[in-house]
Amino acid sequence: MAPHRDDDERLLRALFDDHASALLGYALRLTGGDRGRAEDVVQETLLRAWRHPQAVDPRRGPVRPWLFTVARRIAIDDHRARTRRPEETSDGALTVLASSEDEIEHALQAWLVADALASLSAPHREVLVETYYRGRSVGEAARVLGVPPGTVKSRTHYALAALRVALQERGVTP
Repeated sequence: MAPHRDDDERLLRALFDDHASALLGYALRLTGGDRGRAEDVVQETLLRAWRHPQAVDPRRGPVRPWLFTVARRIAIDDHRARTRRPEETSDGALTVLASSEDEIEHALQAWLVADALASLSAPHREVLVETYYRGRSVGEAARVLGVPPGTVKSRTHYALAALRVALQERGVTP
């Protein structure tokens, strides 16, 4: 059994030494310059040559045309397989999916808060919109709403309490 193994090693070494660089150049052209795919084509070609030693017997003629034909068929099969199935996704796609889930979650929360705000009285809603959503200070909100700063403070306190209850009624817990 050992001589058979030695023959296999000699065959592979000879194929690789004599044809691998030319085969890789050819495979690069076949794969549009994709080195990874080209290396896969070369590896599969040499594997098929090893599995069919009679095909690469020098007594049958030059080996390189057979190797190039096999490489071409492998590249064609690979291309056909890639066009039939969707491309594999990278981690980037997962990031997009996760960010879109975050966006959906954010949109649902915004809708829930908007619904809860709509259930508040107009003065409470206005004071929360001015102070929290527009980021105005108590003094600025007082000027916009036309009420004293003390009224803005007390309305904000009671509006937040009412908003908390409205959100709890909608299933949101702190």
